[in-house]
Amino acid sequence: MKKILILSVTAGEGHNATAKAMRSYFWEHDTECDILDTYGSVSPTVAKSLNKSYLWISSRAKTAYRVGYRLAEMHKNSVLDDAVGQITQHPFAEEIAACIRESEPDAVLFTHPFSGVILDSLKRSGRVAQPTVGILTDFIFHPFWERCTANDYVVTPAAALRPQGERKGFRPEQILPLGIPIRPCFARSAPRAEARRALGLDPDAATVLLMGGSMGYGSMADTVRALDALPLKGEAQLIAVCGSNKRAYAEISSLPTRRRLLTLGFADNVDELMDASDCIVTKPGGLTTSEALAKRLPMVIVNPIPGQEARNTEFLLNSGTAVAANAHCTAAELVERLLTEPGRMEAMRLCIDALRRPDSTRDVCEFVLSLPASTR
Repeated sequence: MKKILILSVTAGEGHNATAKAMRSYFWEHDTECDILDTYGSVSPTVAKSLNKSYLWISSRAKTAYRVGYRLAEMHKNSVLDDAVGQITQHPFAEEIAACIRESEPDAVLFTHPFSGVILDSLKRSGRVAQPTVGILTDFIFHPFWERCTANDYVVTPAAALRPQGERKGFRPEQILPLGIPIRPCFARSAPRAEARRALGLDPDAATVLLMGGSMGYGSMADTVRALDALPLKGEAQLIAVCGSNKRAYAEISSLPTRRRLLTLGFADNVDELMDASDCIVTKPGGLTTSEALAKRLPMVIVNPIPGQEARNTEFLLNSGTAVAANAHCTAAELVERLLTEPGRMEAMRLCIDALRRPDSTRDVCEFVLSLPASTR
């Protein structure tokens, strides 16, 4: 039986969700697989601090985050460079090397570049012989991926990212456009009417799905009000997923809407919600957008976090798979155009078909299982 080790970092939920999707596939295919929190395994305090800092600055200090991210892209953020150097070197490198020696995996995967930087140093020093594979969880090569090029492969969401990867220093043969790994349930679809009935919704009404990420970012209640007020000719209904934002959930639940509204907190049936929907209004996280693409769901992008989500937005807009709300064109206006212009929706689905990777988890995991146990 083969054994796989996945290194993840808790900075939001995307990196862990990708790791869990792959772990589930490996388990289901007689392969042992463990996920190791790269920093939590050495210092839970550092891991907790890293996650809390990321969540706070990305939601409460967006200007600073935007500037810092841009400086990192330009390699002009010496403070961040020094910080990355500190948290990717001793004792973390030594501890991770020890974990790999003890675990003896056949391959090591990583879902965050900070883990990749550690593995890069271990590969260069000969302390890790197993093949190492990085997984992008956004539609962009983040800063610091250029420090990961000694790893054997990097998986990208699309072939269009190959030039970026080469600019980072990866050779063409290292870059695998297999998609962001998502749960296999997103590779299957139920008819819209059937999915709506299962949710207690009108099977014939146009349905809009609103998601604010795991934290319920943005003014979701305001968006619901605006969507509810749309002057649509036919019947329409809304699904709002608030994540952990209890205030948004309470506010939306109490709204006196004229349209049918299904309000949820955390939802473990997002695949079913997407099956029931005609389009989605969402933050552009890498996992959510990959899931929407797999479901052929046109996207209206709102509230992108500066940095990676802003770059995701650019990529999706350039790919023709999404439209983005701004100060001059609201999400509700864009939804109205999509629902009243069927040709626009179908054109977006054609673009989605060129980009979607519904079997990404299978393709990535089967590639990993095909690798030899050592690169030496």
